[in-house]
Amino acid sequence: MEATKKNLLILHLTVFVWGFTGVLGKVISIDAVPMVWYRVLIASTTLFAWFLITKKNIKVTRKQFLQFFLTGGIVAIHWIFFFHAIKVSTVSVTLVCLSSFTLFTAILEPLIKKQPIQMGDILIGLLIILGIYMIFKFEGQYTLGIIFGLLAAVASSLFSTINSTLVQKSEPSIIGFYELVGALFWITIYRLYDGTLLHTHFNLSAKNWFYLALLGTLCTSVAYVAGVSVMRTLSAFRVALITNLEPVYGILLAFVFFQNKEQMTGGFYIGATIILGSIFLYPIYKKRKNKL
Repeated sequence: MEATKKNLLILHLTVFVWGFTGVLGKVISIDAVPMVWYRVLIASTTLFAWFLITKKNIKVTRKQFLQFFLTGGIVAIHWIFFFHAIKVSTVSVTLVCLSSFTLFTAILEPLIKKQPIQMGDILIGLLIILGIYMIFKFEGQYTLGIIFGLLAAVASSLFSTINSTLVQKSEPSIIGFYELVGALFWITIYRLYDGTLLHTHFNLSAKNWFYLALLGTLCTSVAYVAGVSVMRTLSAFRVALITNLEPVYGILLAFVFFQNKEQMTGGFYIGATIILGSIFLYPIYKKRKNKL
């Protein structure tokens, strides 16, 4: 019982930290692509150091390495779209749009795993679409941010669905490490192609370095390891329900840090309530359906 309470607290703190990434994405004054490059560089380095300290065996087969490495490219795209959405809109708009990954997962997972699409998934999806429509209608000035937020949600649902298959045969922390390395590789290739990496002098401000260090360590590698560890004692339903608090924590933090800049119209809050309500209903619906 004590272990469960401890892991519940760890999970809430982890989800709170994930919600904080949106705030960091806004205050770090560099573009999305280099920001994600620094993030995965710091995160993969610290995870590798953790593996060395714990003397963990991280050997994988060639097939596994290629699977993780290629999936890392999707992870990189997800983060780039996510932070770009924040740059061109607000943290609140981006996080609410990102919440729609439940809708895209309900569509992509059956297609990838060759399973039938459930009617309940479609109904939840229609509610989320309604919420997205409300946000589009009342926050038209953030159209670009909404589009990139939704694209980030598609990428998130895609790599989450792939990982749900990969995790059956490999340890999550190993998957995460090689995906981070893969993300670093693909972003490096892109930055070499567009020439930005060749002109990188690492002469960022002390503030940017501090926030990037938080993003790469606390919000990525540490949070990832903590998030994985609690799954040993908590049910998948409880983990899913608490993880859905990420946009709620993120929006509350955005209000604390940016105040008036995060003020939206009434239509946005109606749409956000519909979307967030849907993603909270989804795991409850799934649990009841599995009991039948």
